[in-house]
Formats: sequence, C-alpha cells, structure tokens
Amino acid sequence: RMNIPSLPLAKLADAAIDFLVETCAPFTRAGAEVVSALLDIFEHGLLACPPWLFIPLLCGITWLLTRRLLFPLGVGLGFALLWNIGLWTPTIVTLALVLASTVLSSLIGVGLGILAGVCKPVRICIMPLLDIMQTMPAFVYLIPAIPFFGIGKVSAMVATVIFSVPPAIRLTCLGIRQTPVSLVECSEAFGATRWQRLCKVELPLAIKTIIAGINQTIMLSLSMAVIAAMIGAGGLGSEVWKAIQRMQIGNGFAAGLGIVIVAVTLDRLFQALARRVGHGGWDN
Repeated sequence: RMNIPSLPLAKLADAAIDFLVETCAPFTRAGAEVVSALLDIFEHGLLACPPWLFIPLLCGITWLLTRRLLFPLGVGLGFALLWNIGLWTPTIVTLALVLASTVLSSLIGVGLGILAGVCKPVRICIMPLLDIMQTMPAFVYLIPAIPFFGIGKVSAMVATVIFSVPPAIRLTCLGIRQTPVSLVECSEAFGATRWQRLCKVELPLAIKTIIAGINQTIMLSLSMAVIAAMIGAGGLGSEVWKAIQRMQIGNGFAAGLGIVIVAVTLDRLFQALARRVGHGGWDN
C-alpha cells in the first residue's frame, strides 16, 4: 500500500484561527460590545414588561396582523401556560436572543442579498459560500465563536447569526433578480438611475420574498436555541440542555414545548406580515 502523507488540515485550521484571534482582537471586542448592547436592549426591554401586560399586547398585535380570533387566543393561552409553569423568564430570554439575532441577520443578509442581486461577480463569489454555510453542521459554528468571543451569550448570538443569515441573503437576491425585465426596461426608458430602479422598482417587488427570507432566518435562529445553550445562551435551550444532562424528561418536554410555542407564534406573525405586504397594505 502506498504511504501517502496526510494533509495537516487540522493544524492549518488551528494556525489560521490563532492568527485571526490575535489580529482581529480589537474588532472582535468592538463587535462583542455592539452585540451585547443589542441583546441587552431586547432582553431588558422585554423583561421589563410584566407577563399580565405582555400577553394581551402580543395577542393584540397578532390579531392586527392575522385578523383572526382563534390564533391570537391560542398565542395567549400558550404564553400563559409558559408563565404558569415557571418558564416565563427563559422564554423571554430566548425570544430576545432570536429577535436580536434576526435584526443582525436581516441587516447583513438583506444588504449582501441586494449586493449579490445587482452585482454578478459578488453573486458568483457568495453563492458557494452560502452552500457551505447551509450544509455545515450547526455545532461547527460554536467552535470559532468561542476563541473570538469566549463562552457566553455573545458567542451564542454570533453563532446563531452566522447559521441563520444564508436564507436572508438568498431570498433577497432571488427577489431582486425576479423583477420582470419589462419593468426594468420601462424604468430605464423613463430615465431612472440604478439607485432609483433599485429603490422604486426592484425592492418593492421583492419585499414579500425578503420577508420570507427573514421568516426562515427566525426559524433557523430558534433551531439554534438548544445548541447555543451549550456555550451559555441561556433561555429555553438551557432548560432543555439541563434536562438532557439530568435525564429530566418532563422538564425537557416543557421547555421544548416553549420553543415550539415561540416558533409557531413568530412564524405565523411573519407569514401574516408577508401576506399584508403582498396584498398592498393594512386595509385588506
């Protein structure tokens, strides 16, 4: 058998991570402060609202978006159940992490998606990276986050953002590229600049697809809740992780049900928002 030397891939990866940690330390510290501040805003803001006020407000928002009675009632009963079984604070912590991660993922994803949609070289470069990101196991994202940001909520949020941003990029790019050629040619015939065409033709037509991408980002953020708990994310994922370690099946089921309630609520809200936008406003 031929004795072929193996490539030192692991050593090269370790060396690259060490180099980046040393080189990018000032940037990672600044980024960690921004991420931590954003997360604190959501977490403290949501926790400041007592459950007896938060639940009716959420039901009201749900009714305004869906114009249905049963789903807001189900949302209210679901969150009231989480309050009743003592999972209110973990639920709000998880909700804050998901919302903060969604804000960052949306800013990054929509920005890169627009760039990829209007610039072919950027699209050619970014699509293979998205393929890699979407096929990489979720646990792998925890590995580089720890050396850069340490163990805690910041690392968990960074890993969540990296894991959940690809759909926002893909669907934003797709929405812009699906703009009918006739409308593009019409805007050019009327003398629209590239910026005007983007803002007044392509983005308005792509908004429903963009919201669908943000919706997928939210679902992926929630799917990271348990995995991110391994590096200190807290919330319902931490409750599930503790239940796994202690073989507390009932506690794990209750925390898992909480994640389902949050996921279904956010999913239906953003679907309703997409329908509203797609039908042209709030009067329909």
